[in-house]
Amino acid sequence: MTDKRIVLSTAGSHEEARQIARALVDRHLAACVNIVPQIESIYRWEGKIEESHEWLLLIKTSAELFPAVRDSIRALHSYDLPECIVVAIEDGSAGYLKWIDTSIGKSE
Repeated sequence: MTDKRIVLSTAGSHEEARQIARALVDRHLAACVNIVPQIESIYRWEGKIEESHEWLLLIKTSAELFPAVRDSIRALHSYDLPECIVVAIEDGSAGYLKWIDTSIGKSE
């Protein structure tokens, strides 16, 4: 198990997804954010089934920085309740995991 994490979030527009991604990388809270365009989401909200097109953000960070990532998403997001789910990265290529550390300003 590593201390690296992938955070999943969605945004209602490409512009919002880019704004969140750039802010997280600029603040050294994420090494990389992939934006997956135009996913279709079907979900229950306030008692109704909703459908929308969203942009999925795959945010690479560390366990230590997750609270700051979560707080930044909340502050930057237009949704009342933005998705923010963290998934542990169990293993990966040593070079890539080290690059995440370097990109978020963490030195070994």
